[in-house]
Amino acid sequence: MLERSSSRVVPLVSALMLALMMTTGRAPAADDAKYPSWKGLWTRVVHREVEVQGAFDQTKPWGLGQQAPLTAEYQKVLNDSMQDQANGGLGNYPTAQCLPSGMPRMMTFASHEYVITPETTYILLSSSDHLRRIFTDGRDWPKQPVPTYGGYSIGKWIDEDGDGRYDVLESETRYFKGPRAFDASGLPLAFDNQSIFKERFFTDRNNPNILHDLTTVIDHALTRPWTSDRQYRRLAETVAQWPETWCQEGNANIVIGKENYFLRADGLLMPAKKNQAPPDLRYFKQTQE
Repeated sequence: MLERSSSRVVPLVSALMLALMMTTGRAPAADDAKYPSWKGLWTRVVHREVEVQGAFDQTKPWGLGQQAPLTAEYQKVLNDSMQDQANGGLGNYPTAQCLPSGMPRMMTFASHEYVITPETTYILLSSSDHLRRIFTDGRDWPKQPVPTYGGYSIGKWIDEDGDGRYDVLESETRYFKGPRAFDASGLPLAFDNQSIFKERFFTDRNNPNILHDLTTVIDHALTRPWTSDRQYRRLAETVAQWPETWCQEGNANIVIGKENYFLRADGLLMPAKKNQAPPDLRYFKQTQE
């Protein structure tokens, strides 16, 4: 009788453990040996001192210096944006209002890390965007996608050298909402938000602490696909404390209607442009002079 009881207990315990894992969201551990080691804190490589604002092509200055293959329509958008900024405006740069950067600018910020699981690779960003998910579970595109600033990413792992370990993550990202821009100059993406981004993530053959994100942009603002080898340097594998960035903290840009104003340190609103009219105060009680 005792042996028959014991034989029932073992499968019962196994079933209970499986049920517990399912209800708590836990799953069997991933085969870590199959995936690359991208552990740690990564930051973008700055090739030139002039690349201070985070450009799509890190080897060139931002704005006009990017030499983006823009259509005539969107070249005018860039020119107008930089002219407005020269006069104190925000131009075509929505992130100045603390909107998320979205793709591709969300990948130009300073620090981030990679969390790799068989189903999803998470990119945790220390910026106003915070998170990317690249699904690698074999799913198809959603039938009713909800556009987001960061888009929807589907990827796959590739073992290019045949050594039994993945070394390349390929990803495609679609379904965006805007407004978005390539960089702080207002270098534009098409306003229809039909961008497609194709990426290849891999570590440098000569230096495992350099990560490449070979990014190709297909967008109606461009005359052809535009590709850039975006690179990141691993600062540390073990991080004691992660940095935190919030766009709202210290942002002095105040947009009222279609005009932006500047909030002084003493809490008073001041114009951002020469001869700028004050905002419409019709719903406020006017003080008597």
